[in-house]
Amino acid sequence: MKTKWNTPDVLLTVLKYLILIFFVFIFLTPILTMLFSAFKTASEFSDTSLITLPSNFLNFSNFKTAIVKGKMIKGFINTSIILFFSLIGNVLCGSTVAFVFSRFKMKFNSFVKGMFLLSVMIPNVVTQISTFQIIHALGLYNTRLAPIVLYFGTDIIAIYIFLQFLNNISVSLDESAIVEGANYLQVFTKIILPLLAPAVVTVLITKGVTIYNDFYIPFLYMPDSDLLTISTTLFKFKGPFGAHWEVICAGVIVIMVPTVIIFIALQKYIYNGLVSGSVKE
Repeated sequence: MKTKWNTPDVLLTVLKYLILIFFVFIFLTPILTMLFSAFKTASEFSDTSLITLPSNFLNFSNFKTAIVKGKMIKGFINTSIILFFSLIGNVLCGSTVAFVFSRFKMKFNSFVKGMFLLSVMIPNVVTQISTFQIIHALGLYNTRLAPIVLYFGTDIIAIYIFLQFLNNISVSLDESAIVEGANYLQVFTKIILPLLAPAVVTVLITKGVTIYNDFYIPFLYMPDSDLLTISTTLFKFKGPFGAHWEVICAGVIVIMVPTVIIFIALQKYIYNGLVSGSVKE
């Protein structure tokens, strides 16, 4: 049986794919520009266009300079330590807050949710003076604890991700456990938290990428050269007389590799975790 194609449908399909190809090109152009620049020498970078292919794709000197002189190995170690403790805090805080909102119907719930939303609306730069003073007064300045404490708290996005799943977990499970003698802490740790595994993976990925890419907080609160994170290591290649952009591009490519691998390996969990709890069956 032959399929009949209408001219408007064909034109609409072609237009749709042309728009998609255009946006793919827009998103890939900066990445390809950095990739080409990472293999160029300093003179080649300054004398050629950004989209010009490098003369030698086997020139790894920029990568060596970024990793060795940029202390990227130490940056990866510091970032991993901060990520580990910060993500534990995000999961515990976000899931417990969502559990309270979902299971305990208090008249102040709407007000507290509004306060969380209000905190999102206030720009972070507005509160940085008071935040910096608090961190300094606690003696956490120029230590790994400074970003860990600032990242440790949860945000409204993590709360709503957990809420989507909690609203689809039957309250009868809680009631049955309580009848058997369990308290609310046991209900949460032994029943609810294991069922929130997809939401936990989603929060770990989304929040982890945010912390991994953050430059502002590590740069402001950990200026010591031994406490550089992966996002602040490349800043040392920016000097008063210009920047070694070819080295910076090589470092950026190195930084991108872990996030690309993680995204490719776990992308199905990101998509499923964001939407699977939003529709009740």
